[in-house]
Amino acid sequence: MADLLAQQPLLAYVAVALLGLIVGSFLNVVILRLPRMMEAQWRAGAAEILGQPADAEAPVELSLARPRSRCNSCQTPIRAWHNIPVVSYLLLRGRCAACGARISWQYPAVEITAAVMAVIVLAGFGATPFTPLAMVVSWTLLALAVIDARTQFLPDVLTLALMWLGLLASLGHGAGAALVDPNTAIAGAAGGYLTLWLVFHAFLLATGKEGMGFGDFKLLAAIGAWLGWQALPMVLLLASLGGAVVGGLLMASGHLARGRPMPFGPWLALAGWLALVAGDTISGAYSSLAGLN
Repeated sequence: MADLLAQQPLLAYVAVALLGLIVGSFLNVVILRLPRMMEAQWRAGAAEILGQPADAEAPVELSLARPRSRCNSCQTPIRAWHNIPVVSYLLLRGRCAACGARISWQYPAVEITAAVMAVIVLAGFGATPFTPLAMVVSWTLLALAVIDARTQFLPDVLTLALMWLGLLASLGHGAGAALVDPNTAIAGAAGGYLTLWLVFHAFLLATGKEGMGFGDFKLLAAIGAWLGWQALPMVLLLASLGGAVVGGLLMASGHLARGRPMPFGPWLALAGWLALVAGDTISGAYSSLAGLN
């Protein structure tokens, strides 16, 4: 990849963008199926504990690999040539080839976003050992953001895996495979979790309400494991500003009722990704505006 990027940069970026589109297509499967799979497991476990019969309608056989992707309206399996990222959506004009039902815009949006993320990561980090890991982080944050936006749920299987991968990657800091060393990664993970844990309990004590879910703690811990404790203030500031501004606009426009919870995970994920790819630029801009330089 280093030679390709040096000799034919356009081809390298096109290749990475195509990879991002393919990964984005898989992320759509994860986004739609993982919450359903976990809910089915919880229901089955609860039924077993209570001595009740299993839910006959639960998608027991559902996995990330099976069954084949199908239309949500007519349940017709999607043919391979109708499942090409973005292209098929455009050719089918956003409708199912079998029944004509409208296909959610989420599918091409996630695919395009995954491709753009990959290109930005390659542009920012070049052909380094950290680049593929940064892409994995980016794509995982994307999946978590969309899942939380849809379900207000952050799966442990993704947040904890991202955190442990960050801690393991920090062992390769000396070889350029991580942004921070192990001590900084551990401090970042612990600091991320404890910061939101304290905020949660302070809010609970003051209002008697839970202001966020435990998944948010784990997500910030994962971000801290990759970026270190030093990045946590920036991530929290960006996430809080983004959530406050958009939440205020949604309430002002009547799209969000006052008192209705809004997921914080998407803003943490976005802020974490911005800190990953543009942390130094953001810090420099803030310092200039604040007159610290």
